[in-house]
Parts: sequence; C-alpha cells; structure tokens
Amino acid sequence: MSTPVPDSEQPAFEPPEGLPDLATFPPAEREAAWRKYYYQGKDVPQLTSRAVMMGGLIGMLMAFSNLYTTLKLGWAFGVAITASVLSYSIWSSFMSLGLVKNRMTMLENNCMASTASAAGYSTGGTLATAAGAMLLITGDNERLGWVATTGWVFFVALLGVFLAIPMKRQMINVDQLPFPSGIAAAATLRSLYAEGEEAVKKARALIDALVVGGLWGVLRSFAVIPDTIPFGGSLAIGPTSKLATLSACGVAFEPSMLMTAAGMIMGMRVCLTMLLAAILNWFVLTPLVLHMPNWVDISPACVDLHNCKTFMGEMEVSLGADGEPISIKVTRWSLWLGTSILVTSGLTSFGLGWRTIVSAFTSFGKKAEAGEGTVDNSDIEVPNMWMVYGLVPITIGLVAVCWFSFKISPLLGVFSVAMSFALSLVAARATGETDTTPIGAMGKVTQLTYAILSPGNVTVNLMTAGITAGAAGSSADLLTDLKSGYLLGANPRQQFIAQFVGVFFGTLAVIPAWYLLVPNQAALQAFNPPATNMWFAVAQALSIGLKVIPTSARYAIVIGALVGTALPLIEKAYPKARSFLPSSMGLGLAFVVTFQNSLSFFIGALIASRWEARNKQSADTYIVPVASGLIAGESLAAAGFAVAVALLDILHDKLYFAYHLMF
Repeated sequence: MSTPVPDSEQPAFEPPEGLPDLATFPPAEREAAWRKYYYQGKDVPQLTSRAVMMGGLIGMLMAFSNLYTTLKLGWAFGVAITASVLSYSIWSSFMSLGLVKNRMTMLENNCMASTASAAGYSTGGTLATAAGAMLLITGDNERLGWVATTGWVFFVALLGVFLAIPMKRQMINVDQLPFPSGIAAAATLRSLYAEGEEAVKKARALIDALVVGGLWGVLRSFAVIPDTIPFGGSLAIGPTSKLATLSACGVAFEPSMLMTAAGMIMGMRVCLTMLLAAILNWFVLTPLVLHMPNWVDISPACVDLHNCKTFMGEMEVSLGADGEPISIKVTRWSLWLGTSILVTSGLTSFGLGWRTIVSAFTSFGKKAEAGEGTVDNSDIEVPNMWMVYGLVPITIGLVAVCWFSFKISPLLGVFSVAMSFALSLVAARATGETDTTPIGAMGKVTQLTYAILSPGNVTVNLMTAGITAGAAGSSADLLTDLKSGYLLGANPRQQFIAQFVGVFFGTLAVIPAWYLLVPNQAALQAFNPPATNMWFAVAQALSIGLKVIPTSARYAIVIGALVGTALPLIEKAYPKARSFLPSSMGLGLAFVVTFQNSLSFFIGALIASRWEARNKQSADTYIVPVASGLIAGESLAAAGFAVAVALLDILHDKLYFAYHLMF
C-alpha cells in the first residue's frame, strides 16, 4: 500500500525570491537556466562523510520505524522531511554544546535526507508485503532464511535506485513534474536554514512530539497504558442468537499515539469513511455472516483436525473450554471485501490515468531540441551508462536469489526486472504528477501477469510481484528526493551516491529487525498486518482458487469489485462531487484493519480538523511535524521493546542451553 495522501491539496511550487520558475523556460533552455540560477556549484559541501553517516543512522531508525508501521498500519511514511528536521536539530545542539565547529550546510542536509530515504523507505516494504505473505502461506518450517532475504531486499532496493537514473533527467529536468512532496521537503530545508521563528518552532514541535510518542510507546509496552480498552455490550450471533461480547468481536478503543497521529495526516474524508465502514462491517455484516450455516474448512492445510479452522456461520472463530466464542476473526472474512475494493479501485485509477501511462513511455528518452540556451550538464548528472553498469550485477543477483531460494526460472527472474523498469516509469510519473505512488496497483498488475505466466505457483506470484512493487516504490520515492535537490541546486551525481550508500544502511537495519519483530508466523498474525493479509489473499485466490473462500466472501469480492470500480469512475466524471463521495482507499482499508484502528484514525482526523478550524495558521505550522514525531516516537519505542524482548528470549535460551551443557 502506498503512503496515504491527506485531503488538503499540496501547495504549488513558488520559487524563492530572486529565482525564476524553470517551468516557464522552453524545454531546450531549462537545464541551462537551472545551471545558471539554481546550481550551487562544487564549492558548497554536499556529499560529506558526516552527512552520509547521519543520514545512514537516521535512515536505520526510520527503516525500523517504517517496518513496524507497515506491519501495523499497512503503509510506510516518507522519511526526508522528518530526517531533515532531526538532523538540523541534532547538529544545532552539537554546535550549542561546542562539540562541532559548524553545522551541516543545507546541501549536506539534503544529501543526508537522500541517504536516510534510501535506508528508511526503500528496504522494508517488500518484507511486510510479499515476504510476510509467503510466511503466512508456507509457515515456519519453510520460512525464507536470512541470507536469501538479505539478498532479495538488498537487490530490490538497489534496482529502484538505478532505475531512477534515466527518469530523473526526463521527468524532473525536462518535463518539470511537480513531485509535491519533493517541493515540500525543499521548502522545509529552506525555512530551516532561513533561521526564521517558524522553522525553529517546527523543529522543536517535531522533537517534542517524538519524545512524547516514545514515552507513550514505552508506557504501552510495559502495560502501564492498556493495549486496548474493550467496549461493553454484546452481539447476537449464530442461528440460536447466543450473545458474544463486543470485545470478542474485536470492538475496542486503542490508546495509540501512532494511530491517532496517522489520522491527523490522512485527513477527515478518508478517516470518516473508515469509521462508517467499520461500523457497517462490525455491526451489520458480521451478525449477518455469523447467522449463516457453518462453513467447513476445506483449505489444503486442513489435513488433520489440528490444522482445521473453526467457523461460526462463515466467519472464523476461536472457542473457549465451554464452546463460547472468545475471538471472532472478523477481518479474516472482511479482508476479501476490502482487498477487492482496494485492488479494483487502484487498477481503475491506474487505467484512468492512461495519459500518464502513455506519456511515461512516449516521453522517456526523448531529449529537448537543442537551442540557444542549451548547456552540457554531463559533468554533474548521473550518466545513463551507470544504470547499465548497475543493472547487470543487480539482475544477476536477483535471478540467482529467485532461482536458488524460490525455484523461479531465470527467464521469469529476468522478466521481473524488465517489468520493474516498465512499471517504475508509470509509478514515478504518477508520483510526480499526483504525489501518490500506486504501489498496490503495481504489485497486483505483476501478480495478475504471473498468474498467467506461471499458473498456480504462489511463490512466483508473490516474490516477482515483490520485486516489481518494491523497485517501483523505491524509484518514485528517490525521484521525490532528487526533486528536492534539484530545487535546492544540489549536485545530482553526489545525491545519487548518497542514495546508493543508504541502501546498505537500510538493509543492515531492516533484516535483523524483521526476524526479531516477526520471529514466527504467530507473531506476524498477531500484528493483523493489513498489507500482508491483502497480498496473501490475492496470491491465495490466484493460485489456489476461490473454493477455499467462504461463499459469502465470494459475493463480497464481486460487490467490492463493483464498488471499487465505480468510485474512481464517478470521481472522474463528477470531480466536484469528490468531497461528498466515500474515499475508496478509506473504504477498502476499513475492512482490512481492526475496528480500533479505524476509530483511532477518525479521532486523529477530528483533532486535526478542529485544530484547523480554530487556528488555521497554527495547524498548517504544527500538524505535520507533530504527527510525524508522534508516529516515529511510538513506533520506534514499540519496535525497540519488541526487539529487546526477542533478544532477551534468545539470550535466555543460550544461557539455559549452556547451563545444561555444564551441569
């Protein structure tokens, strides 16, 4: 799933005082104008060891944080702005304490943000989606080993970095695509280095929120603050209308800063849609499905009674000693409805953007005609041959991992790299034009393609889709960073090197974090990971068939497909009605995540909405840094606690084994 986009429109680019808007120049003159007016030259420090180390360390923390949020929420958050504010604050503190003589320059901080983005955003997404879905299907005994996982994650992230090389000059230099988040990151850095009062306030707000979020996460980890607060009341379930507590159905409130802050960023339209859909799911659809005749588990895993699932109606349940339902797994049924909405709406929106798709291919490699104002920037741009030099070992590495670890034929492995290039073009242009990266659609296009090329092979279906989605998302995110550097006058070649190095830092952090946060299948299921569950559902349906899905869920898939297709079409036909229509992302997501997630998101959106109504200027200044700090703080604390517990368990087992060897 891609990062959610807030309802508020991104501000248009406004050039700094004294600098022209490059989009007003003829295409043939834009590179010369950028070199003349924007480029800061070779004398300003950019790619320094301290910038790379700071970016790598912050990126490792953000990789840790984003892995946790992807498992918990289903998406990762952008790294660049948070990393920039953190780095600026840290170096300012170092200067105040006399530990350093000067702080990083603005372009050093930009290089730092590029390293942090490559480390924090490009490495973990494939783990919580394709690799997680594989773990749900294969179980612990056939789990992918850490060597193969490391190679797969590393090469996919590098693939995204190198695929961005030729796209940068076309989409940023020539086409002048906005990449709104890149504009926002550049504006943030400019405001920080302008040393205005607002910049100081934003930095302080983010740091304070990070501390508060971290403390809240620690208190929740030690159960000082409860994990959930269950609602009172009951639902009538089953043909005999026996009562089940709302708590058993999963209706509760989760006192999470992380969830609430995510809602502050997502906006009211998405979050209100989620709350209303959650109420529909738990209080209308769940009782209806529970009153149906009991479904019989016919999945391939049900070879004996121990592996068979228990159903009440057509919904999976866990029963207590007296046969009472202690856990009704609502989302195991409703994820089929939610996934259908998300997949079809994503593919429909993808198809409606056919002009973007066509222009992505027709404009690629097309150079602006030479004119009076042209200039040769080959001394600072990344040569296209670097992509060739990089893709050869990357392709060999990916093909080797696919063959030796997944038994995917070399031909299909090479095809997955080629498909990654094509879909990365589309994803990057969509991000440049709309600030939305259709990662979900990219993955599903690949899954559907490989369902035809290798029918019934769930491993091929998942891991090749993971390559395509991971590379496409990585390329789009890194191009957003390159847009920031372009506006700030950075050296693109040095920025590329910073991104390349960031992959090493991210891989080093995210692989051990993955095995410590998710030591086994049960730990993954405990997260109820939305993105993982969706990838699992699509792969299962494509490879095994609909026979393992309850009948009511099959009808839900059809209804979800109709709704998911209709909403983007209506929005396209009647754009003025958009604010009155439910959000397709919010609608689909509500059936995949838990009730408490939807409730917390809505509370966050309500806080942001009331804040904006009372004081719009204050809200514009503080909402994003406060929300970003809370998200980073709680996720780091919660993930850190989980890793610490896992390490203590490992240490305990080692000491216990050593003790018995000695005595």
